[in-house]
Amino acid sequence: MTEQRYRAIADELEGEIAGLRPGTRLDSEHTLMERFGVSRAAARAAVQELERRLRVRRVRGSGTFVSERIDYVISGDRRPSWHRTVLAAGAVPRSVVRESALAPLPADSAHRLEVEPGTLAHHMTRLSYINDAIAACGSEWVAYEAVPDLAAGMRVEESLDEVLRQMGHVHAVRSWCRVASDIPSPEVQERLQLITATPVWVVESVNRDAGTGRPLTYSTSWMRGDAVRVVMEIGTAPTRSAADPNYLKEVVQQ
Repeated sequence: MTEQRYRAIADELEGEIAGLRPGTRLDSEHTLMERFGVSRAAARAAVQELERRLRVRRVRGSGTFVSERIDYVISGDRRPSWHRTVLAAGAVPRSVVRESALAPLPADSAHRLEVEPGTLAHHMTRLSYINDAIAACGSEWVAYEAVPDLAAGMRVEESLDEVLRQMGHVHAVRSWCRVASDIPSPEVQERLQLITATPVWVVESVNRDAGTGRPLTYSTSWMRGDAVRVVMEIGTAPTRSAADPNYLKEVVQQ
């Protein structure tokens, strides 16, 4: 197998994918072997190349599908809500609570919420979907005082942001956020149904009450790179384009 051969197959498949609807299932490796007259290793390498290009997503036990990637925008003037952010990108959000319990805060999480380690708080793990395809998993700590009966609220409303508003009467705003790309742990890889340990987005956030400034939630989310492109927006966008030859000159002079 030469590198040029599997890349050529990937290039041809990528051109075909451009005309397919997101979520369309691709041919199996066996079918690709017969179609292109190559070994299984070459067919697999071509699919893996498409995966690296984020054009397809492979799901354990299901197959390979045309990926649908949205911009997941994080900014100070947007509500820190998975549901609202996905809806704003033109997709359909969904989330499922896998675990929920009242538990003592570990030291690092307690530091983020500005309380003593061991303080009781709600702890949730959730799976999040975009257009019914797994896109993210998360671990969330929620201050007990913000909404004591969190479990009941999450049974009728999928959005934590809405539960905080409706039951806790607090408006969460993002006060701190850190985004990185990293290789997921085996546990996260399994939850995201990743076949290989491909890089994922890791988003850590602290949200505060807009009225009092007290910390409400600390969360860590792992997002599939073939499902979202995390976009950070900081500050106010310039009203003039940097392509204007006088723009940079004026900025330097200010």
